Amino acid sequence: MSTLPVHCDRPLADSTPARGHAAHPHLVLATSILASSLAFIDGSVVNVGLTAIGRDLDGGGADLSWVVNGYLLPLSSLLLLGGAAGDRYGRRRILLAGIATFALASLLCALAPQLWLLIGGRVVQGVGAALLLPNSLAILGATFDGKARGRAIGIWAAAGAAAGAIGPLLGGWLIDTVGWRAVFYINLPIAALAMLLGWRTVRVPRADKPVALDPAGALLASAGLGCLTWGLAAASADKGVSTASAIATGAGVLVLLVFLWIERRAGDKAMLPLKLFASGSFSGLNLMTFLLYGALGALMLLVPYVLIQALQYSAKQAGAALLPFPVVLAIGSPIMGKVAGKHGARLPLAIGALLVAGGFLLGTRIGAGGYATTVLPAILVIAIGMAGVAAPLTTAVLSSVDGSHTGIASGFNSAVARGGGLIATALLGAVLTAQGRALLAPFRLAMAVCAATALASSVCAFVWVKRDAAETADR
Repeated sequence: MSTLPVHCDRPLADSTPARGHAAHPHLVLATSILASSLAFIDGSVVNVGLTAIGRDLDGGGADLSWVVNGYLLPLSSLLLLGGAAGDRYGRRRILLAGIATFALASLLCALAPQLWLLIGGRVVQGVGAALLLPNSLAILGATFDGKARGRAIGIWAAAGAAAGAIGPLLGGWLIDTVGWRAVFYINLPIAALAMLLGWRTVRVPRADKPVALDPAGALLASAGLGCLTWGLAAASADKGVSTASAIATGAGVLVLLVFLWIERRAGDKAMLPLKLFASGSFSGLNLMTFLLYGALGALMLLVPYVLIQALQYSAKQAGAALLPFPVVLAIGSPIMGKVAGKHGARLPLAIGALLVAGGFLLGTRIGAGGYATTVLPAILVIAIGMAGVAAPLTTAVLSSVDGSHTGIASGFNSAVARGGGLIATALLGAVLTAQGRALLAPFRLAMAVCAATALASSVCAFVWVKRDAAETADR
């Protein structure tokens, strides 16, 4: 996955005296992993439970998409604000606040008697995740230094990627044995342990020059994304553009344009300095991220849903069907990270995204045969491709801007990745409203569209990513 240092990481690059002072740095690493695992696991585990949730709370496919979008919307729009809040008010304080918010929201989700309350809980979970994710990484940056810092962040990123992909397997087992509400209850002991460790072990001073908060920018970004998402979801579910969906979509685009105008006027106080987009590599990499992670978000939502609804898999079996993904990702990502560090990120990104496109084409065969001949090949090829993309993408994003903007650049890239998943989910209403084997036709069309999207992301990488210094020196 594309993760991440957010806005709060910018001063960390110059705060060397603050690093390495933790009495138990490995416990700090454990705290960061536990905290971020809440967000990564819950971002994927719910997908396996959509069928059970819809059955229990009487929700249709279009409504169920908001169980996913309700989480992704605040997460994608508030990540930068969460990092800046940690920078201003203290990273440990905001981390603990984020964990507490996430835990309380998980309890609300677990107890929700109606779908709208569950969606509300998911929105609050997204707010909590936007607070804890950037600060969990920023705390690592302030605790470790040099090679130890790189290793710690690598472990954090690998654990997050594995946790997010293992989520469907865990969720399937819990849903089949206990019920869908258990996928939210399981967050409570994890959050309690993370808060205890964070309170006892994390000691990170505030930045000397905290960046200004940009609440107006965050509000406009959230409102614009919300309107755009609702309009696209409504149009997809209705299989056509209605007056309401057209108005919502147009309003979302208008609000996002106002957001860009406000950010331009805000200058250095902006949540997103627009001067970053003067770099063609930065713009191209974020376009690639949006396209590729949008396709990946569709995969993680649709495959378990189709396996359960159309092919009669149990929730446990559907979760297990995705297990090869985290295994391949965990093995391949560190290897490709070293390759990109030595030879440059351009070719790994382009070839990896091309493999992902091929995997989605294989996904169009799902339902035409057994697991070993249809589902497994598609998952394996996509996983191999993503293993080639995950680490090089972070490296390329950081290399595309000057050193004073690496934190906000990587934070924005992480938000773009989640925004891609948000928009993709909004467009899948037509698939989620189908029932039984009638799901297979729109599902295969969605896989073909995702293949084209991944192919376009490969072209972005090849055209816009420049050979970095390592690659140039090697040649």
